[in-house]
Amino acid sequence: MPEHAAEVTAATIARLAGVGRAAVSNWRRRHADFPKPVGGTETSPSFALHEVEQWLHAQGKLAEVSLRERVWQQLSGHPAGAVTALVHVGCALLAAQQHPHRWRELAALDDAALAAPLAELVERVLGERFGGRGERSGGAESGRAGQSHFVHGPGAAGLADSLPLLRGAAELADEDGAQAAFEFLLGRHLDANPRQYTLTPPGPATLMAALAGPAASVLDPACGTGTLLSALRGATALHGQDADPDLAALTGLRLALAGSAAIRTEAADSLRADAFGDLAADAVLCHPPFNERAWGHDELAYDPRWEYGLPARTESELAWVQHALARLREGGTAVLLMPPAAASRRSGRRIRADLLRRGALRAVVALPAGAAPPYGIPLHLWVLRKPDAALRGAPELLLVDTAGIEGVAVDGGRDRLPWDALRSAVLDAWAPFDRDGTVTERPGVSRSVPVIELLDDDVDLAPARHLPPPAAEGGTAALDDVRERLAATLRRTAELTPPPAVPATGEGARRQLATVGELARAGALVLRSGGAGTGPGPVVLTEHDVLAGAAPSGTLPEGPAEEPVLTRAGDVVVPVLGGGTVARVVDEAGAGAALGRNLQLLRPDPGALDPWFLAGYLRGTANNRQASSHATTASRLDVRRLQLPRLPLAEQRRYGRRFRELAAFEDALRLAGRLGEQLVQGLHDGLTDGTVDPGDGADGGRGRRG
Repeated sequence: MPEHAAEVTAATIARLAGVGRAAVSNWRRRHADFPKPVGGTETSPSFALHEVEQWLHAQGKLAEVSLRERVWQQLSGHPAGAVTALVHVGCALLAAQQHPHRWRELAALDDAALAAPLAELVERVLGERFGGRGERSGGAESGRAGQSHFVHGPGAAGLADSLPLLRGAAELADEDGAQAAFEFLLGRHLDANPRQYTLTPPGPATLMAALAGPAASVLDPACGTGTLLSALRGATALHGQDADPDLAALTGLRLALAGSAAIRTEAADSLRADAFGDLAADAVLCHPPFNERAWGHDELAYDPRWEYGLPARTESELAWVQHALARLREGGTAVLLMPPAAASRRSGRRIRADLLRRGALRAVVALPAGAAPPYGIPLHLWVLRKPDAALRGAPELLLVDTAGIEGVAVDGGRDRLPWDALRSAVLDAWAPFDRDGTVTERPGVSRSVPVIELLDDDVDLAPARHLPPPAAEGGTAALDDVRERLAATLRRTAELTPPPAVPATGEGARRQLATVGELARAGALVLRSGGAGTGPGPVVLTEHDVLAGAAPSGTLPEGPAEEPVLTRAGDVVVPVLGGGTVARVVDEAGAGAALGRNLQLLRPDPGALDPWFLAGYLRGTANNRQASSHATTASRLDVRRLQLPRLPLAEQRRYGRRFRELAAFEDALRLAGRLGEQLVQGLHDGLTDGTVDPGDGADGGRGRRG
């Protein structure tokens, strides 16, 4: 085995071959020539990637491992860890991007001769791009002259472990470009370690950049992986700081590969060890850590940044707000993602009041839950402006509540928010307010509130407190329409109610059963797992859509295009998490959607299996119970273990017709429930806001139109 060969686990082998982990365990037991473990533990061994590939090819279980997958496996199995490997890849790709001719010369060398000259080239490029060894890229604003650059070259010894990986990454860059190759590998690493990083999704990042821009110089004092700095286009100087040195290095490389702006990244806690004390940026974008008690309250008590008051120990977010203002030029704009409690906690009311009086806080935008982590709460955006010494404080504050935008309440949720509509609503309010200092009210969505109205004992700036929801569009006529639709749906539900159940004979207990796995091996159906696919493409059928019986509503994640699994009419889709008994047959309207995460697709051969028969039996409670695993806190369904009786196709279709009727009845019940909830809430709102008269009870409580 090569000295620095990448290693893979059984789970990775299963993904490469498109099978379950149980199949890999069976291969190890049944095939004496299956590769031997080269690392890991007895319960979780690892195997050499190249040996696994050779074995899968020989067995006809794998046609070809894609270049992307091979490079990713090399990176994830790197002996120094994936983050170190990402830094090495970023350095090499930057060298190849900046000096392509020299890179091609070096790439022709063997590994023994490549490490030393490549390390020299990397160090030269880092000095050119980030500064060090005398010259720095950019002017004085980019950093201190003569300062060593932060992204450290790995040196010849460090690169030796990475040379196979770097050659593969360069090959990937030849296909997709250096920036896209690095974004793909970084994105895969972040997806594989979701609990290790707090990321700002593209939706809020783009909105924050639009609120802050345009700007020539930008700072993110809690930059993470650089998403916010990447979102603001056209900047010529980018500054990032993060307490994690690895993230600071990855941010610098990511930004350098993306454009020609002068870049400086630093590794330190921005509140305790500010690396940009002399900076006066045009814009600051920040997604700070929330609810930190140990942010430096005692040691920073006399810090000059607390121009609006010393934040309480429990108000770390207000410390970040003032830090952002301190690093702006006069008239510069800062946009921070904030927890909703920061707008109303009593411990922060004096600082909020001073921000209002002096015109530093210009807008508070309430986002729906699911916009950014933590996904369970509706976060806020604070838009701030460094006051001009010659101007008095602003007389009004813009408040926007995006929960009042059509479609958000119904379709909201993680990865399912209508970001185009959200951005339009926010920017349509911000642009005239930023220009004129006031804006025409949009009921339930936005209004500019005189600051004097907010300076009470609480100084509560939560938009929902000052933006009552708008009356239902259409008034009582719309409620009458919902009522009529509900009545029609209830009549339809009564028509679809199943007939009395007829006892079955004892033949069912003697039926011969087959598992889904056996049917797949026999070619009666094809199994595909969801979750693959990136970049622009078709709408995604999500786990939530299947559970709710809704139309596909998701979107593919950002990144270089990867081929998704597309649904066809007649496919059966099953969620694999949660222990539920749900199976959905894809119709013509839902065909062509990409299969989302945590979903398994079963594509039956129409000459062997009826899809409705298949879906109906997959929903059996006993069937799901015996095929579910409870090894973790969440139940997981092993679709291959689900069972079906072996029946002639004509008999399958007889069952399938009944299962299809039950599905129609279920859809009608679901629609009736939604319409009923809509009618009840609409009447509550109408009665409480005065648009519906309560009546005297003589008309059955329906009331009169008001």
